Amino acid sequence: MGRPLIPLSINAEDQAQLLSWTKRQKTAQALAMRSRVVLLAADGQSNTATAHQLGVTVQTVGKWRQRYLDQGVDGLLDEPRPGTSRKLSDKDVERVLALTLESTPTDATHWSTRSMAKQAGLSRASIHRIWQAFSLAPHRSETFKLSKDPLFIEKVRDIVGLYLAPPDRALVLCVDEKSQIQALDRSAPLLPMRPGQIERRTHDYVRHGTTSLFAALDTKTGKVIGLAQQRHRSEEFRNFLDTIEANVPAALEVHLILDNYGTHKTAMIRNWLAKRPRFHLHFTPTSASWLNLVERWFALLTEKQLRRGVHRSTKELKDAILAYINNHNQEPKPFVWHKTADQILDSVARFCKRTLETGH
Repeated sequence: MGRPLIPLSINAEDQAQLLSWTKRQKTAQALAMRSRVVLLAADGQSNTATAHQLGVTVQTVGKWRQRYLDQGVDGLLDEPRPGTSRKLSDKDVERVLALTLESTPTDATHWSTRSMAKQAGLSRASIHRIWQAFSLAPHRSETFKLSKDPLFIEKVRDIVGLYLAPPDRALVLCVDEKSQIQALDRSAPLLPMRPGQIERRTHDYVRHGTTSLFAALDTKTGKVIGLAQQRHRSEEFRNFLDTIEANVPAALEVHLILDNYGTHKTAMIRNWLAKRPRFHLHFTPTSASWLNLVERWFALLTEKQLRRGVHRSTKELKDAILAYINNHNQEPKPFVWHKTADQILDSVARFCKRTLETGH
C-alpha cells in the first residue's frame, strides 16, 4: 500500500498565490506545474493520480509536495544554483580600472588587452571582461570641437525651436553645400562579391573632375531639393535660392537653416533676400554643423552612393546624385529632432566642465 501521505492543507493566501501562478501567461511553466501539484494535493488527490494528470513522474509530485510542506510557497521557487566561484577579486578589478584610466604603457599611447594583461598579471580574457563591463575601449578615440560663437545659446534656441515647434504656414528647410565631390574611377575593374569573398577594388583611382551639391532638406516631410553645380560661389548659391523659390508655394513663408559660410552673406545674397521678405535665414553657431539636419542626409548620400560609386565623368556623378535624390523623394522619411534646447545646453555645459577638469 506504501506509506500514507501527510495531509496537506493550504490557507487562503497561499491558495490565491498558487492560483495566480497557474493562470498568469508569463509565469514559468515549471512554477505553474509545481503550483498545480500543491493545489491537487490540497484537494486530497494521490501522488499517482496527480502525476498521471499532469504528465510528470510520481517522484516529481512527491518532491514538490514535500517542499511545500517544509517551506511553503517559497519552496516552489528555484534556488540559486551552485557554480564556479568568482576568480577575479574586487581588488583585481579596481587595479585594472585604475591602470586603464590613470596611466599609459611606457611604449604606447594606450593600453591593449595584451599589455594590460601583462601589467596586471591577469589573462587577456579577464581584461576584456572588465573593460566590457565598464564600457572601456582604450583602443578607440574620437574628435570633438567646441563652438566659440558668442551667440551660441541664442542660435541653439532659435534653431531647435524651429525643429520642435515650426511656425504655421511656413516651410523649414535645412540648407548646405557639399562641395568638391570627386568623380572617381578605379584604376582597374572591381572584383565583385561572391561566396566566401567580399567585393574588392583597387586602392588607387583616377579623378575625372569635381562637382558641388546644394541641398535643402524639408524638416517636416524629409524631401530634398537639390542642385548640382560646377562651383560654390555666391552666384551658384543664388541660383539655388531661385530653385528653392520655384519649388515652394508662394503662400508659404520660408525659413532657411544654414551655416556661416561666406557665400551666404554677400551683397548679392542680401539684395536677393531684400526683394523676397518671405525668406528668413537662421544661422547655426560656428563649429556646430551637427545642428543642421541636412548634414545627416549628406552622410546617407555618401554612404549609399558616393563612397563606393564609380563615375567616369562629372556628368555621370551629377546624374547619380540627382537619381539618388529622386529615389529618396519617392518615399522620404524625416529626421525627428528630440532634444530640447535646454537639454543640449546642459549637455554642452557638462562636456565643457569635463574638459576643464582633465587639465590637458
